[in-house]
Amino acid sequence: MTTRPSSAPSAPVASSAAERTAWPPIVALAAGIGALVASEFLPASVLPAMAADLGVSEGTAGLAVAATAIAGAVTAPSIAVLLPRTDRRTVLVGLLVAAVVANLAVAVAPGFGVLLLGRLVLGIAIAGYWSFAFGAGTHAVPGRDHFVSTSIALGVTLATIAGVPLASLAGDAVGWRAVFAGATVVSALSAIALAVTLPSVPAHPSAGFAMLRRAVANRRLMTGALGVVLVAFGNFAAYPYIRIVIEKVDPGSTTWLLLAWGVGGMAGNLAAGRFAGRLRVVVAAAPLLLGASLLLTLTATAVPFLAVAVVLWGVAFNAVPVATQLWVTRVEPERTESAIALQVTAFQVAITLGSASGGVLLDAHGVTAALVLGAVAAVASGLLFALLRVPRG
Repeated sequence: MTTRPSSAPSAPVASSAAERTAWPPIVALAAGIGALVASEFLPASVLPAMAADLGVSEGTAGLAVAATAIAGAVTAPSIAVLLPRTDRRTVLVGLLVAAVVANLAVAVAPGFGVLLLGRLVLGIAIAGYWSFAFGAGTHAVPGRDHFVSTSIALGVTLATIAGVPLASLAGDAVGWRAVFAGATVVSALSAIALAVTLPSVPAHPSAGFAMLRRAVANRRLMTGALGVVLVAFGNFAAYPYIRIVIEKVDPGSTTWLLLAWGVGGMAGNLAAGRFAGRLRVVVAAAPLLLGASLLLTLTATAVPFLAVAVVLWGVAFNAVPVATQLWVTRVEPERTESAIALQVTAFQVAITLGSASGGVLLDAHGVTAALVLGAVAAVASGLLFALLRVPRG
């Protein structure tokens, strides 16, 4: 009697091989969003030198960040409509190439007009990439949505922690134009890595205007998008002025407390992915914790208490992108591309409105008013998400 060889011993090998092939495309996707987000906030790192070189005020130069957010808000829901059948790998690589062109334009800009045009192109690249990256990641690694979302968000956090401070140091050492030249190189390397590692990602059969229209008709999704606007508005009404709050308590602690915020952010990313099985709790708890941490930051009078508040702030807000991305895809599982595009739009609108509103309150009433506004908006978001049911994944 012939015994059929058992295939059981090969299962661990196959599983190990699957794990190895899963990592490269996800790392490439995370590196791509990290390069884009670092590029988005580079002007804040080199603002005085950039403004002086181009002959504009620092306030005018600050439009370089706002223009990127505005372009992203317009682009996120429309790019899938314009490219309904294009392979998503091609789109993602093309968007990173657009970022290369955008950063290069800023690096060699003879005047503010060219710089602003480059920043608008970058906004298109960021919004489109955010909209497609999650779907491409889950196509490459099926059944690992929390892993994909956490990895992409972690790329953003690492870019914020390392990219912005390093850009500030590099700008002082070699000039602001060299910083954007470096961003050009990093974006190009990210595009190459993604082209090599990411498999083909066919567009969803219903991608385009029809998908977007059906997603917008989902009242629960649109209510959740309002929750995203509120929590992101709350954070960005306060975050641009975190340095002012820290310096009121202890100017010498600014650097390490900003780093502590980033470390807390990494923990928030990972925690949101780890507890994705309790998504309704996480998506409500993160904004509520953000509101509480803003009030703790505001009332802290000693460095130890301020450090706890700042770390909690980092944890709370950086859990939000992971939690809300998983939330919108759970609410709209058949139209995830459009759902995430609406989430991205909500974030970009909130960044613009939040930072502008916080700035107005800062000038008129001081930093206390900006943080109180941020806390109120964050708590409102948490309560809203707590009232919304989410289907089981």
